[in-house]
Amino acid sequence: MSGIHRRSVLMAGLGAGAAGLSGLRTTSARAAEFSYKLGVDWPTEHPSSLQAKATCDRIRELTNGRVDIQFFPNNMLGGDTDMLSQVRSGALELMLIPTGVFSTFLPVAAINNVGFAFNGYDQVWKAMDGDLGAHVRAQVTKAGLVVMDRIWDNGFRNLTTSNRPVNALSDVKGLKVRVPVSPIFTSMWSALGASPVSANVSELYSALQTKVFDGQENALPHLQFYKLFEVQKYCAMTSHMWEGFWLIGNRKAWGRLPADLQELVAKAFDEGAVKQRAILASFLGSLEGQLKSEGITFTTPDRAPFREILSKSGFYQQWRKQFGEEAWGRLEAVAGTLA
Repeated sequence: MSGIHRRSVLMAGLGAGAAGLSGLRTTSARAAEFSYKLGVDWPTEHPSSLQAKATCDRIRELTNGRVDIQFFPNNMLGGDTDMLSQVRSGALELMLIPTGVFSTFLPVAAINNVGFAFNGYDQVWKAMDGDLGAHVRAQVTKAGLVVMDRIWDNGFRNLTTSNRPVNALSDVKGLKVRVPVSPIFTSMWSALGASPVSANVSELYSALQTKVFDGQENALPHLQFYKLFEVQKYCAMTSHMWEGFWLIGNRKAWGRLPADLQELVAKAFDEGAVKQRAILASFLGSLEGQLKSEGITFTTPDRAPFREILSKSGFYQQWRKQFGEEAWGRLEAVAGTLA
């Protein structure tokens, strides 16, 4: 599917609000009472970026221009760790943050990143829209930030490599794998026998191109939108972690909104998250074929040995202690016994 045709399909899926998505709006037609910025690391043409932009436009319409949220994708405001610092200080009002990176500030945010915990989206949404997600959001609030109720989907993560295919757990041994700046990612890949190194996604392509890493692990859309298929040859469909993006905000900035606008904006963002999940699911349905045409070879390792070694190595026990019994119990209530 060509880039232009793929974009037209995604735009159609966004509905009536998609007409204004051809360019990023960075200025207001007229002064708004409340002008905020929303940042994310997703590339500009990523379906999730398109939906986030459409949601910001919808909020402007619903508030009759009183709330103007300018959308900045593709690390335009800095990497994830930079944007998180900005949100905490008030320099940035809102961001969509991956749970793994968020855990460097709030450890329990990585509870959904427990390796091989979820077997599919039925479990993911039962947990994250249910008791587990509620527990995480309560901790975000206690930490002094604002968080929306619905988490945005980034997909199940898979392993890609440039030097050899991964057909089984034994093929992971010794691989130098790029992981996000998050302790649970480093812990898991070390337990599996790889050599993980943390780096922000903005540095990923060049590091793979220059062979700093043998591979990386990410959701499939990243292979397409970051053009990682140019520097990776193989993709092992491990589905080893599910990654989501919480929409968080600076409390003082959020507090400037009157209660009625807070309710309206929060509802619009949560509705946008639900739409984004459906759009991403539709996009993923055709993506594997597209990546094959770009030269990626797919393998499907048995996941059971991966989960077994994480249990034997003490990975699950370590993170049960880290997250606490309440959070772990809510995870296992959906995923089944892990430790």
